[in-house]
Amino acid sequence: MPRIEKTQSEQERKDQIKKAALKIFAEKGLVGTKMSMIAEEAGISQGLSYRYFASKDEIFALLVEEAIEESRKAIRDIAMFSGSPLEQIKAFTLQMLDENHKLYFLLVQQALTLEVVPSKAREAIERYSPQETIEQIIPIFIRGQQEGVFSEGDAYKQLILYFSVINGLILQDAKVIGMDWIQEVDRLLNILTK
Repeated sequence: MPRIEKTQSEQERKDQIKKAALKIFAEKGLVGTKMSMIAEEAGISQGLSYRYFASKDEIFALLVEEAIEESRKAIRDIAMFSGSPLEQIKAFTLQMLDENHKLYFLLVQQALTLEVVPSKAREAIERYSPQETIEQIIPIFIRGQQEGVFSEGDAYKQLILYFSVINGLILQDAKVIGMDWIQEVDRLLNILTK
């Protein structure tokens, strides 16, 4: 990897390291990641990486917190989107299936499932509620049901099914199986529509 120029600002360097770490954590997991791998991906020396972050655990915890905040922001954004309920859910789905979201999703999945997780990451996960996410989308879904766009029935259960499918797709390596989930969003939304 090319070395980062010395003229880069402190924040740009931190962002470069975090971006590299996100990629490596998503590929290798917390346990399989070493600071040297992050530094190499970022194009800097391992020593320089320690100037910005004390450990991989610190970076992991920071990224988990950012991932959760990004998720909360996406939920706030969907409610402020002025389109129809179907357009709101479609915009949210596209955002979830975006490649950058996938890396954050994989990171949060690790934080949820690993027995040993840095304490700050564990605290962030404990403040995060997937149920809260669904509950914030229910009013949009119910409005879509009232407009005759979404299927009748228990909104919570239907959204659980929808999120389960989305989560499964995110975990798949679409490129390996020759798929582009973004191109399949309309078909995916058929799960919710009449």
